[in-house]
Amino acid sequence: MLLRLLFFALLFSSSLSAQQEGHRIAVEIDGYEEDILTLGYFLLDKQYIIDTAYRSDAGDYVFEDDAEPLPRGIYLVVMSPDNSYFQFVVGDDDDQEFTMKTRMGSLHEMEVTGSEENDLFYQYLGFITDMQQRSVATRTQLSDTTLAPALAAQARQQMEDMDQEVKAYQQNLISEHPSAFVTAIIRGNQAAIPPDFADEADDEARRTKQWRWLQSHYFDGLDLKDERLLRTPFLFERINYYVHTLQLKHPDTLARAIDFVLEQFEPLSDAFKFYTVHFTNEAATSNIVGMDALYVHMVDKYYRDGKAFWADEEQQTKMIETADELRPLLIGRQAPDLDMVTREGTDIHLYDIDTEYTVLYFWRYDCPACKKSTPHMKEFYENWKDKGVTIFSVCTKGVEDLGECWEYVDEHGIGDWVQVADPYQRYYKEYSIKSTPAIYLLDKDKNIVSKRISAEQLDEVLTNLTREKKGGAPGK
Repeated sequence: MLLRLLFFALLFSSSLSAQQEGHRIAVEIDGYEEDILTLGYFLLDKQYIIDTAYRSDAGDYVFEDDAEPLPRGIYLVVMSPDNSYFQFVVGDDDDQEFTMKTRMGSLHEMEVTGSEENDLFYQYLGFITDMQQRSVATRTQLSDTTLAPALAAQARQQMEDMDQEVKAYQQNLISEHPSAFVTAIIRGNQAAIPPDFADEADDEARRTKQWRWLQSHYFDGLDLKDERLLRTPFLFERINYYVHTLQLKHPDTLARAIDFVLEQFEPLSDAFKFYTVHFTNEAATSNIVGMDALYVHMVDKYYRDGKAFWADEEQQTKMIETADELRPLLIGRQAPDLDMVTREGTDIHLYDIDTEYTVLYFWRYDCPACKKSTPHMKEFYENWKDKGVTIFSVCTKGVEDLGECWEYVDEHGIGDWVQVADPYQRYYKEYSIKSTPAIYLLDKDKNIVSKRISAEQLDEVLTNLTREKKGGAPGK
């Protein structure tokens, strides 16, 4: 597997920088004669380089620092030139001076001196490797569709027996070494299996109960306060699955799920910092309509009140200003009124429009994307104008260019829309118009029901909204 190894300026937390002890990991690889060996680690969904060791005269490679211990977690020793690698663990600040010996072609056969954590880790990896090798023939049998039923049943039983053997080994290791890092790794990879709920006759109701159970028990056995788990390849997958697969794609639901996860971390920990930043950035860059509400939530809950201990004052101020700018335009909020002027010079307000739905459309005559959207808007309006829909069309040009706005309206035959302009362009701040076209869909009370959608999407969005209003299933 080709690793994505990215350079990263590692920011140690204050608790780590206060440590005076360093680390020294010596690596010997029989058959490896390249000049360098690279040390990397896992963080969220990526791997990062932290150090490079050069081949010594004795043929080994040493990663060391007299002052700083390595943050606890799973590390990668990466070889040139093909990025093949093996792993080791740092489970304790006092377990950071040891030697590892292995050979090319059998990297999983590791001899560890001076680290009980890595000795346990490699004993476990060796056992798992042996079990995987033992299961190859049985899995091959099960993949044979022509296998006799009796032999297939025998193969399934063999797989079940091996599965039980693995579980027994894991449970014995957990019982004998409850605080070892490998125990936390095993627990972190044990999936929560929901009950069958066999008493529920309806399949959909049973699946719903299993889903709800999984939402409540998904992190059973996984201690998110264990800082060692932050730098592992599985924690991000577990958390990401909980937030983005087990939850509905709604900003309020996702906010509750993210809050629940972040509450499990120590408030001054690296895990809290990195996952707060991750979910905030994810919300800020989401292409899903309405997810700006999640960004506002993250800023309000974690940056506005000072929980984001890593953020400087300038950064927090900018984020808070952005959140406050977005807040009046969130889906569900009543859209700000607009005081506009018609082509004839008559004053008109957005709130003067009394229809079931209003499409608020910001555009420019010299905008290439607007020109592409115009025919779609025309087609949409023809289909919906007799169904309680009005297009409140705002040309975003200033007073000196309004003549060309109206020429564009005539040229494209869209004069039956409510065509307006603001010669003084006061709407930019209220609606945060940074590019055109920009579309907002408003209900009868001028509440925002959708926004930042394309002209091509309008018909589908409004069709689903009207179906939902009538009690039907959207998209059916």
